[in-house]
Amino acid sequence: MEKNSRIVLMEVTDGKKFVADFREVFQGHYHTHLFCHRGSIRFLFKEEDLLCKGGEFLFWFADSPLSTLTYTTNFKASVLLVERDFLMDNSPDQGWSIDALIYSREHPIKSVTKQDKQRILANFKNLFNRFQEFNHRFYEEMLRLQMQIFILEMWHTFANVYEHHKHSLQTGSLYEQFIQLVQDHCATQREVQFYANQLFISAKHLNFICKSTTGITASQWIARYTRERILILLQNKNLNIAEIADSMEFSSPSFFTRYVKKLLGVTPKEYRERLVH
Repeated sequence: MEKNSRIVLMEVTDGKKFVADFREVFQGHYHTHLFCHRGSIRFLFKEEDLLCKGGEFLFWFADSPLSTLTYTTNFKASVLLVERDFLMDNSPDQGWSIDALIYSREHPIKSVTKQDKQRILANFKNLFNRFQEFNHRFYEEMLRLQMQIFILEMWHTFANVYEHHKHSLQTGSLYEQFIQLVQDHCATQREVQFYANQLFISAKHLNFICKSTTGITASQWIARYTRERILILLQNKNLNIAEIADSMEFSSPSFFTRYVKKLLGVTPKEYRERLVH
């Protein structure tokens, strides 16, 4: 396969061929939407061993840190791949569903209802069919609109899963409550003390809970979720850097730039320039 299509739809029954194509052609260039019909696919995601099995939905961002993909012999899946820049260029206002997107980045596998399954597979076909209507008089305009509809439908599914997750954590452990608080507030709150206050414990005790539970400190978890939010915002070309800095309540764009340089190793401008290449 060659990287010559903005949208690719595949019905996968040969796991070996899919994994080879994904590694050699698609990874890093396409966002991957996968519904697993049967069997399973296993992979390392941020050094965590994850398994997507029959009846589950999987979403990988183009830049998701993936490795060690394996599959069962009976693996079957419907896979829709969307070229990275085409999806980002036609994304609606990400502020509508940014919390669900961040959750999706951290949790690529989603358990979905039968209704969600039908919606997901129908939207796979709708987008791909629109992509193939090359003779349509308003082809580009219609394709961009269909892309936006597809994204909104995916956000709807992600948001449902995210809200269910939030509800299930209301009586969870202090660590689980902390992670939920970080997802909710990391846009503007980046100090451990804020979260400790919300949980009515000391910052030292919160760090102890996080470290003993995951091996990662509270401040590292805050930085991790803040990083994901910044990446999503920087990929939205409708927002300039000053607007992003203001939305995240940084005192100035220059302070935001220094923070991003420390977090990502590059400035916001440099990161956006890399997206073009």
